[in-house]
Amino acid sequence: MAKLSLLPLLLLFFSLISSSVAEIKTLKINADTRPIILFEKFGFTHQGFVTISVSDVSFTSSLAAPDPSLFGFFLLSDESLIQATYESQQQQQQQNPNPNSNPSCILSSTYVRLLFKFNDLAAPNFNFYNNSFPITHPDEYSLFFANCNPESQVSMAVHTEMYNVRPDGSRDYLSVGQYPLPSLYFVFALVYVAFLAVWISYLIKNRLSSHRIHLLMAGLVLTKVLNLLFAAEDQHYVRVTGTPHGWDVLFYLFQFLKGVLLFTVIVLIGTGWSFLKPFLQEKEKKVLMIVIPLQVIANIASIVIGETGPFIQDWVTWNQVFLLIDVICCCAVLFPIIWSIRSLRETSKTDGKAARNLAKLTLFRQFYIVVIGYLYFTRIVVYALRTIASYKYRWVSVAVEETASLAFYIFMFYMFRPVERNQYFVLDDEEEEAAEVALRDEEFEL
Repeated sequence: MAKLSLLPLLLLFFSLISSSVAEIKTLKINADTRPIILFEKFGFTHQGFVTISVSDVSFTSSLAAPDPSLFGFFLLSDESLIQATYESQQQQQQQNPNPNSNPSCILSSTYVRLLFKFNDLAAPNFNFYNNSFPITHPDEYSLFFANCNPESQVSMAVHTEMYNVRPDGSRDYLSVGQYPLPSLYFVFALVYVAFLAVWISYLIKNRLSSHRIHLLMAGLVLTKVLNLLFAAEDQHYVRVTGTPHGWDVLFYLFQFLKGVLLFTVIVLIGTGWSFLKPFLQEKEKKVLMIVIPLQVIANIASIVIGETGPFIQDWVTWNQVFLLIDVICCCAVLFPIIWSIRSLRETSKTDGKAARNLAKLTLFRQFYIVVIGYLYFTRIVVYALRTIASYKYRWVSVAVEETASLAFYIFMFYMFRPVERNQYFVLDDEEEEAAEVALRDEEFEL
């Protein structure tokens, strides 16, 4: 009964998980003791279907023989989640004189849509079941497996399909709120293609002022373009066929390259490498040596999260790993910017170039603020938007995140563009005197 007391918390936790792309999934559950397993979350129209096939079913218990009617699959809508959680809590507070009985089993709740129990398994071996269930009430539903037998474990092979039927009779394997994603990714890819073309032409016109960091920035935009194009193809094939047909491999590859390049570019710009100094200090190299391997681990965690799901036992751990590493990387990239600001502040006191140093300080301080804003917005605000938005508008969080990323790229590329006489570094006597006063009065504290 102890594991069943976790049921309300598990239901609330699973409610925060975003909709799956609902690819056609085939997976194996081996000796699993969890009281509840979430397989997928999907937004349905009034013509939705859930197809489930289980085979090689076996279950054992260290206590009495398990009751097959206490194993089963069910659907739970977000509308009914709170009621089901409250009902489960109320039932668990009641006294239960029979330790082998289970009045609080979620399968008996009036708020869930029961699909089948293990006592419905097909004869003669009673280890197989296959059926398709129509969805007549549009909503976002979660597909769960419940094990209400105490001290028991289950093994089985599970094949699931979730889809909506289009007016022409074809299947759509994307959740309702994700329908626009293929087109959305493609549009942003075209925008970045134009961005890359403008940047390359700018580098050619200002080749004498271009540095290695500017070429690396061009590589960042290229990987972003390819990442978006393969994301569009991945979502398109999932929508039409239920499987990505290998496009997910290219998507994850360029997502990894884009992530590594983005953090690398931010670190190198923060150090002033290439356009302010031709080398990196040891502490700056150490930041890169920390950030790049962490990005490798973060992308491995991202692949595990994206290609599996909450049905694997370590899925929550992989989420925690990804979140922890992402936070560490976001904090690490800020240190070089802080070091550059402090270094410029100290230099301004001795080299007699007040206006130039004031311009650099202003530039790096603006960059520092924008990087913090970008990281905060894409990690916190976008997640909050994804959580609170209706399942029909889940694509909005993707659009907002990509728009914020585009705005950040435009700012970063514009502020550190190659020009012969950058407006930040133009000097005259009046500006020099004004800068000296500003440096005395303004400490540029972060």
